[in-house]
Amino acid sequence: MRYLSLPTLIATSMAAATLALSSHAVAYGAGDLFTRAGIAKVAPTSDNGSLADGALVVDVQDKTDVAFTLGYRFHDKVGVELLAAFPFEHDIHLNDDNIASTKHLPPTLTVQYYPLGGSQSRVQPYVGAGINYTHFSDETLAMGELDLEDSWGAAGQIGIDLVVDDHWALNAAAWYLDIDTDASVNGVAAGSVEIDPLVVMAGLSYRF
Repeated sequence: MRYLSLPTLIATSMAAATLALSSHAVAYGAGDLFTRAGIAKVAPTSDNGSLADGALVVDVQDKTDVAFTLGYRFHDKVGVELLAAFPFEHDIHLNDDNIASTKHLPPTLTVQYYPLGGSQSRVQPYVGAGINYTHFSDETLAMGELDLEDSWGAAGQIGIDLVVDDHWALNAAAWYLDIDTDASVNGVAAGSVEIDPLVVMAGLSYRF
């Protein structure tokens, strides 16, 4: 039987411990608390509905701003994430005229699945599904008073983390949000607006 010298044994032990720590740090798994932040573009669907019995065609414009999330993995492959942001302000074109606007805050909660969760892979894709609540505020309209009702809808998500070290990762993600709202002008029901945006975000992910 061959015996290792003490220096060799120490060096081997240190290497094994370093590898174990490195593997533990990189692996995504249960108990991870994380946040993501970046620049997000909210791009509403091309058909946003109409008002006044079809007399006014609605076109909600894109908006780019800062967004962030907070999430937790309670299983190696399953977690939850809340999308938050400062209110996005959108110009609203009616018959191609820029005469309205609104701010909206769309907190979105999704349950996520990580197919490579629990592994040491530095590429961590994920998908999610959940629910969206949208609060509208500060509506403006050149021809009167515009009011948009808050809405609830479904949400879908896809994303990927490219792990840099035990805390940081590069992140890219996209959400589809079902946002439909009833609109009124000067207190009279005027129709519905379908925003249904694709939200695309690029930024950083941080594990605590």
